[in-house]
Amino acid sequence: MIHMNIMIGFVSMSGNTEDIVQILQSELERKGCTVHIQELDQLYPSDFSKYDAVLLGSYTWGDGDLPYEAENFVDELGESTLNGLAAAAFGSGDLDYPKYCAAVDTLEQTLVSAGATVVVPGLKIEFDPNTPEKQAACHTFAEEFFLRSQRLHA
Repeated sequence: MIHMNIMIGFVSMSGNTEDIVQILQSELERKGCTVHIQELDQLYPSDFSKYDAVLLGSYTWGDGDLPYEAENFVDELGESTLNGLAAAAFGSGDLDYPKYCAAVDTLEQTLVSAGATVVVPGLKIEFDPNTPEKQAACHTFAEEFFLRSQRLHA
């Protein structure tokens, strides 16, 4: 088994996305990964070369928008060259809005345009991961991310 060094970058307002981060972190650490966590407004895509894989998370704001505090990061990410870095996106949202969890899609598209390899489809959780089903979805996402990221490094 390959030891993996993983960055989880996120932005959270109500704590829902941060709750998802905690589940992903515990699952990845259980698999022997070293997990680093940073808020997006303190993270620079130029630092990604230090990691084997990157997870990016955000809540969706307003009409499918990225939160203000994630905009500069995403602009920088779009101008980066990630050379096939294993990556995926996750986030929280509200199904009452027409563009449910659209920030996850924006993060995923930006990762792809920067040259990352998105190894699993984005994880979208309504509100917080407070049910067994939502928690299971987070664990499954982390496990798939881990397995597919490892294959890239094999």
